[in-house]
Amino acid sequence: MTIRFHLKKTFFACAVLLAAGATLPGSDGQARAAARVAPAAPGTDACAQGTGWNIACLRQVYAGPIANWPKPQVADGITPVEMAPVSSLPQPKVDPKVVALGQRLFADQRLSGSNAIACISCHSPAYSFADNKRFSIGDGGRAGVRNTPGLLGAGQMKSLFWDGRAATLEEQALGPLRHPDEMAMDIEALPAKLARLDDYMQQFDAAFGKEGGVTLPRILTALADYQRTLIPPETRFDTFLEGQRTALNDRELLGLHLYRTKARCMSCHSGVLLTDQQFHNLGLSLYGRKFFEDWGRYQATNADADVGKFRTPGLRGVSHSGPWMHHGLIPSLNEVLIMYNTGMPKPKPRTAAQKADPKFPISSDLLQPLKLTADELDAMKSFLEVL
Repeated sequence: MTIRFHLKKTFFACAVLLAAGATLPGSDGQARAAARVAPAAPGTDACAQGTGWNIACLRQVYAGPIANWPKPQVADGITPVEMAPVSSLPQPKVDPKVVALGQRLFADQRLSGSNAIACISCHSPAYSFADNKRFSIGDGGRAGVRNTPGLLGAGQMKSLFWDGRAATLEEQALGPLRHPDEMAMDIEALPAKLARLDDYMQQFDAAFGKEGGVTLPRILTALADYQRTLIPPETRFDTFLEGQRTALNDRELLGLHLYRTKARCMSCHSGVLLTDQQFHNLGLSLYGRKFFEDWGRYQATNADADVGKFRTPGLRGVSHSGPWMHHGLIPSLNEVLIMYNTGMPKPKPRTAAQKADPKFPISSDLLQPLKLTADELDAMKSFLEVL
């Protein structure tokens, strides 16, 4: 399936942009359809042609070592981490017995108050350990308020959740367990509950030693150590990075090149996991709106400058983890790419009250219109699908 900018998809992306208070690029500030982008300028790239891209040229450019590839085009002041295969990630230092216990706990619905919700209910291997819902459904059928983040590479993350409020996987595991809209478990009662079930007591003893039994810290350690093993699976992209330069087809190779250059993706999505692990404002907080308003990182820091900022997600397995963004409002990668191509929403204070509001969120300067053509966006999508 290619993104030839079917009208309903373009209109959806534009509607999301406008709902966020954005002005789409256009003369005199007037909104323009997101698909109306300029063609690639001839001469701006050694392999660019007036009618498209010379794939044979790109093959030659990317035939050598990664160090000799075109340098990433990024925003001023950004130093991206170079791409690397998943095999370069350090192996987690965990006890296999603790991991096995953690995997069992991760899939056990009895960790919830209703005995109906497990960690895996919202973090499915089929969806890059996210899910395919806009908001996950928790205890008592209550919906969450943010899209479920994927867990691939979670053991390498410096902070967890969209707003970064957890510094460790143990802290992260505790959050959903006791949240009333998620697993709604009385965490003080959880150890005794598990000790009465099946052979959990024996498995805890085998994993941690016979002294101590089932405790909350041990439950959190087991869950965290299991998540540390959730390293992204190797894909053809990793095979390509490891030296087999025929592993990507022509469309995927062009998408890789655009990702590194014209699309400026490595301003935020770099390294093995394709994330800078920073927090950025994409103009999607819907600040001041009746529905879906989310202050983002502010909820973890209480800093006015953090209103509307969210953690940069890694892109490993991204094509399987939709819908996308913190609010799950973007149903396809097509719309995601359209929105980035326009430069994302740029809400501006319009009233005296908004201008005086210290919390009014300002979109990141890293976001600029990209002027990618429809064919280039199609190649970008092909590349994202192989990650």
